[in-house]
Amino acid sequence: MLLGGCQADHISFLDPAGPVAALQKHWFLLLSGGLLLVILPVLIGVPLCLWHYRASNRRARFLPDWDFALPLEFLVWGFPAVVVIAFSLLVWGPERRFSPERAIGDAPPLQVEVVALNWKWLFIYPEAHVASLDHLVLPQGREVEFHLTSDGTMQSFLIPSLGSQIYAMAGMVTHLHLQADRTGRLLGENTQFNGMGFQDQKFPVDIVSPDQFAQWLAKAGSSPLQLDTQSYDILRRQETGRKSAQTLLHDAKASDAIFSSVPERFFQGIVMHYDASMLPHSG
Repeated sequence: MLLGGCQADHISFLDPAGPVAALQKHWFLLLSGGLLLVILPVLIGVPLCLWHYRASNRRARFLPDWDFALPLEFLVWGFPAVVVIAFSLLVWGPERRFSPERAIGDAPPLQVEVVALNWKWLFIYPEAHVASLDHLVLPQGREVEFHLTSDGTMQSFLIPSLGSQIYAMAGMVTHLHLQADRTGRLLGENTQFNGMGFQDQKFPVDIVSPDQFAQWLAKAGSSPLQLDTQSYDILRRQETGRKSAQTLLHDAKASDAIFSSVPERFFQGIVMHYDASMLPHSG
């Protein structure tokens, strides 16, 4: 209640911007209301019993002549169990439908490859051969399929208003399907503590119209910055995305940390680097 006046727009699944977060909000409210049926009798009954059977109340005597009561046992244990089982059955179908690795619709999704670094995010658009640092741009109304990995510590990718937190780990690829139904700026962040730059590992998520998204891709394709071995070595330094961007922009005299000419299978190369390093050495 004390946090009720805090702004929650665009930073919480309670202000959903897509179908996954909307479903999460629905189930959160439904389950919270149902669980109140379990916890409210406890929150109300315990204080009443303590007050009624207080030491100063000489008229309150409790002298039971039994050691087991089936109706009372069912009330204490059976009712909460029935509530949990009922909600589990209700949630099972819809939640499986929106599992992170499952497609939301039938239309071909936009492919976005995500590399988690200490302490920044690199977003690669393989179909357009462009990338951006700590800035994610998505088209409204189109499903997005994320492929996530890490080139450092394990990290947690979350856009609260779109839903579905998922981990990014070195040498592995996780999949996440999301969709944004309205335009605007959302918040994205790392929710896995991974060092002293963790607090700054947030990024804006701009949801734009399809025409604006096409214009942004065209602008990215003309960027003087190129994602190559030299620029990626700068990104791999353990510093925030802001410091990495300052170094890159100073060198290229650009206005934004957007990369053009991303090599083919650049993302796969990052993943395979860890796969190769984990192989046992011969000899």
